[in-house]
Amino acid sequence: MGKHNELGKLGEEKAIAYLQKKGYTIKYKNYRYLKGEIDIIAQKENILAIVEVKSRTNAFLEDLSETVNPKKIKLLVATANQYVMENNLDLEVRFDIVTVLQKGTQFQLEHLEDAFYHF
Repeated sequence: MGKHNELGKLGEEKAIAYLQKKGYTIKYKNYRYLKGEIDIIAQKENILAIVEVKSRTNAFLEDLSETVNPKKIKLLVATANQYVMENNLDLEVRFDIVTVLQKGTQFQLEHLEDAFYHF
């Protein structure tokens, strides 16, 4: 497995632990539908959070929240819609990003709620 894949998996694990500490229940990890994939589906009260995890080392100094392009958003929306229909859910759906920045052996996480809007 490539280093970026290892960091991605580790980032998702860190994001899950972080969300659980914030009171979220993890409903699904790596949910796939057609060409789309949702990293984490989490719920807190009446909100279903569709969470995209972006993991980087400090070698990448880009704004991680801006790395979700319109094509990715379209795939996330279609995949989230499938999950909601498949599970017959009546919840508010929100699209979040959790950024995971690795600095040596330390990790810095940030949770951006309502990171982008769907149409």
